[in-house]
Amino acid sequence: MQFTDRTDAGRRLAEKLGHLGPHEPVVLGLPRGGVPVAFEVARALGAPLDVTVVRKLGVPYHPELGFGAIGEGGARVISDEIVRHAGVREQDLAAVERAEEEELTRRAHAYRKGRERLPLRGRAVIVVDDGIATGATARAACQVVRAQGAAHVVLAVPVASPDVVARLRDDVDEVVCLSSPAAFSSVGEWYQDFSQTSDQEVVALLARAGDGGPAAETVEVEAGGTGLAGDLVLPAATGGVVVFAHGSGSGRHSPRNRAVARTLNRAGLGTLLLDLLTPGEEADRANVFDIGLLADRLADATRWLRHRVAVPVGSFGASTGAAAALRAAAATDSGIGAVVSRGGRPDLAGADLAAVRAPTLLIVGGDDTTVIDLNRQAQEALHCENRLEIVPGATHLFEEPGALEQVAGLARDWFTAHLVRGGPGGR
Repeated sequence: MQFTDRTDAGRRLAEKLGHLGPHEPVVLGLPRGGVPVAFEVARALGAPLDVTVVRKLGVPYHPELGFGAIGEGGARVISDEIVRHAGVREQDLAAVERAEEEELTRRAHAYRKGRERLPLRGRAVIVVDDGIATGATARAACQVVRAQGAAHVVLAVPVASPDVVARLRDDVDEVVCLSSPAAFSSVGEWYQDFSQTSDQEVVALLARAGDGGPAAETVEVEAGGTGLAGDLVLPAATGGVVVFAHGSGSGRHSPRNRAVARTLNRAGLGTLLLDLLTPGEEADRANVFDIGLLADRLADATRWLRHRVAVPVGSFGASTGAAAALRAAAATDSGIGAVVSRGGRPDLAGADLAAVRAPTLLIVGGDDTTVIDLNRQAQEALHCENRLEIVPGATHLFEEPGALEQVAGLARDWFTAHLVRGGPGGR
């Protein structure tokens, strides 16, 4: 079984955990990759979400090889066998532990932003990770929650090594694992998108779970005779909705676009994330770069949305999706009130750039030099209100600490100004 990404894995995992709903469980994600999975589980069960912070203890000269793990509350798991075979000296073990204890404390404070740990005494607790390879971290996490008084501990993961699953059954009351392939070698091989989860994403997901953020509605958008799967979020009294046009090889589960969408939702803006191509169409790479096809689909999705909600509509495009957004906006009846491009290829919109009337914001990473030049060329062809924002030190995917948050803030401010506050395309 292979998963599209952690969101997909979380939704599938939640289906297998429905029997725990009546027990009013607490869901705990293992940062960082386990939190997006846990978020979907918590949302499906209507359960509170928190993290349990644990740190792997790596062999000094081979840090990827873990000889144990530590967790909140003083939990400690050490593999004597690995320590012996790796020749880890007592003073080296102590030094690694001290460093990881400092990081554990830092992360716990950073993730919760001053919030207290959720009380676990007497509760059913579901510990969630994105997968298990060695099991040391998961074992430490389960020991932590048991020490905090959890009455029933469930370990839930999308994929894990079969022998590790067997060993972990002795540490918990229940193990729920969707797939334990005999040919298991690493967690990442069972995901199409296993990109790193940032600390900022963890904080955002915990905040969204804590403030009861608006739930997404799964919709099917009719576009050119094709049904496109989408996730629609409409906050109460929303002043505008933003349609996301995803880039080459990406879709509505893109963790980067979802992070931006959450920022827009918190600002009162609705979002529609949808796949502009069906799974079968995505298999042909030519379709990914068919700007005309993508633009037509986006235009149809915008019309569908405007019939559903009586508020202004904007478009957020990433990579080739930016060209599709601008080409769709160039149509005289587009109904697109504002456009934001993230690391986009607006140059691929070609001659249509001159016809765009929607205010357009181009955002590029400061270290993405080739794309900066392409955006400057596209900016010269635009005759609408426009601005180029360069995020210092950021590369194409804005994976650097704080970079994606800057993108989200810029997009929020642009859409708020031009959709909600009565600017061009606004009310």
